[in-house]
Amino acid sequence: MTQITPKILPPKVFNLKGWVQLIDQEQLKNHFEAGLIGAGFNVLDYSSHQFPFNGFTAFWLLAESHLALHTFTEGGWCYVELTSCNAEKATAFKGLISELEFEVNWEQEALEVSSAEVYQGHLKINS
Repeated sequence: MTQITPKILPPKVFNLKGWVQLIDQEQLKNHFEAGLIGAGFNVLDYSSHQFPFNGFTAFWLLAESHLALHTFTEGGWCYVELTSCNAEKATAFKGLISELEFEVNWEQEALEVSSAEVYQGHLKINS
């Protein structure tokens, strides 16, 4: 089992969202899992579900949040979304994935940041 070092983190998450024109389950699993491990993420669990007509959804539970893949077989596309509380690992993941033989069309150049700040008992959401 992976040894996790506890950390106190601010309420902030970093998101990467994009599309890749690839729907082969094994290729997607192998490439994206290698990217997670190469970026230093702690993979706690993996689960996937195969739908009729070859579509599937995959999910990696990370100590630092999660990665999800959803295929749309009719057009040959896969939606990729990484959510993480660790900006350095998310940035490293994006860099490693960009070195693959297929291109991920990220929806934004930089990490999308979402944070929560607590003011006198009221929650204010910043995005």
